[in-house]
Amino acid sequence: QVQLVESGGGLVQAGGSLRLSCAASGSIFSIIAMGWYRQAPGKQREFVAQVTTTDTTNYADSVKGRFTISRDSAKNTVYLQMNGLKPEDTAVYYCNAGAYAGDYYNYWGQGTQVTVSS
Repeated sequence: QVQLVESGGGLVQAGGSLRLSCAASGSIFSIIAMGWYRQAPGKQREFVAQVTTTDTTNYADSVKGRFTISRDSAKNTVYLQMNGLKPEDTAVYYCNAGAYAGDYYNYWGQGTQVTVSS
């Protein structure tokens, strides 16, 4: 089992910045990738960014050039630096961890609200 705890959400004006953090605990040795998804009201949850244990990163087209994902392996923490925020970035952001322990598992955090005002 992997537990994920997010922090760092809040209210910011358009053009501003926020940094989200996600701390992992439990069976962290099984984690192969961590990332962020988001879900806006009335919409499906969508992929935002991912970083693997080999530091390969991947981003949704909508956030490329504005968001940066990084990880601190010593702290078992993943960060999402969000710059140039737009009102359409408003959503609940969920941390995700993909793990392999004989089979593939998917873990989710509780979510953190990001609201961007125009």
